[in-house]
Amino acid sequence: MNWERLKQAEEDFLRRYPAGFQDPEMIAVGKKHKMEKMVDMAERFFAEDCFSKEDLAENLIRMVSASSMVSVFEKPRFRDFVRSLNSSDRSALTGSLYEMLYLDEEKGFGGMLDVLTMGKLAKWTLMTVVPAYLRPDREIFIKPTTCRGVLKTFEVTDLVYKPRPYYEFYSRYRELINEMKSRVDSSLSPSNAAFSGFLMMSLEG
Repeated sequence: MNWERLKQAEEDFLRRYPAGFQDPEMIAVGKKHKMEKMVDMAERFFAEDCFSKEDLAENLIRMVSASSMVSVFEKPRFRDFVRSLNSSDRSALTGSLYEMLYLDEEKGFGGMLDVLTMGKLAKWTLMTVVPAYLRPDREIFIKPTTCRGVLKTFEVTDLVYKPRPYYEFYSRYRELINEMKSRVDSSLSPSNAAFSGFLMMSLEG
């Protein structure tokens, strides 16, 4: 990991946006993502006591459909796939999400992956979107292009990205992002999603 390059990216960003994500231009950008609204939605839909509700699968569809971070091409495919599942597979999907969020994270991750694989939807974005909104200061949203760019630009050599999600990478990339976040000004990370936005803009710069 090239920490000097991260510090340079921080300096460049703060030179352009002195208040970080509280800079007026960044606030305007942030409004497009409706982060506060999405976090509230995640808390209403996926708090631990919500998993007994019958409309949980539909709430998962609503969350994905409302997210600006998920591709417009993936949203209808995800909706149609979830609605096509029989009750057993639908329960496996929502039960795995609960497992991932509240019990055995690795086991839940694998269970969700198995169900989404049935619909050829084993995507990093779909695997990580709910945790990223539910726990915005700890969890990460993995967007493949940004993730690959971060690994290359900041010379991370001990992590191997693969298109098919796998838990070890998820866990270790989360550790990396939270470590990187801790080494820059707090104005760059009102949430981990925003911090990833900073990293993405650094790649473009």
